[in-house]
Amino acid sequence: MRGLFITFEGIDGCGKSTHLRLLAQALRNRGLDPVCTLEPGGTAIGQRIREVLLSNKSAGLSSLAELMLYAADRAQHVTEVINPAIEAGRIVISDRHTDSTVAFQGYGRGLDLKLIEELNQLATGPLRPDMTVLFDIAPEIAERRFQARIGDKNDRMTRFEDEARDFHRRVCEGYARLAKADAQRIRVIDASGSVAETHARLLAVVNPMLDNWIAEL
Repeated sequence: MRGLFITFEGIDGCGKSTHLRLLAQALRNRGLDPVCTLEPGGTAIGQRIREVLLSNKSAGLSSLAELMLYAADRAQHVTEVINPAIEAGRIVISDRHTDSTVAFQGYGRGLDLKLIEELNQLATGPLRPDMTVLFDIAPEIAERRFQARIGDKNDRMTRFEDEARDFHRRVCEGYARLAKADAQRIRVIDASGSVAETHARLLAVVNPMLDNWIAEL
């Protein structure tokens, strides 16, 4: 039995990482053993790429070089982690995947969408998420969450968090266009409320797919 591939998407600060952990625990409570991973950095090689991509020390990195590094990370991630787990019948939940590249590098950076599509195809082959959950949140709310999370102003996290608000608005617009174009795969949930509220919304869209998958086991 083929496994399931679920991806989480959204701007930084939308709560993806928190809800990935919560969903993973909910699956374990049902006797399942999900593989939780992320992009970039889901492999040992990917961790080294992640350091370059997200560090504030990489401020001089060109947009095209950034795109190529994401594609390299994804190719390794799919080969080493995602495909083997799915073929073994497991559920894979990834914090970011191809839609992030379209939203951030395509709409955010303004790189050619056709080029991004070709690179994503090259990196993933026939692999496609069974479901993508888009955590929808306004950039202003995400920004406030950043400030509450980092506390110490010297505790910088990623260079993407330092981007202008207009950049994040373009990314949000990109995600909205992706969701409209592929509404069957991409399920949009409101992430502006409490953790408990968002988790309930997440389970409401994920559980029906899981129930159908489990019924076929």
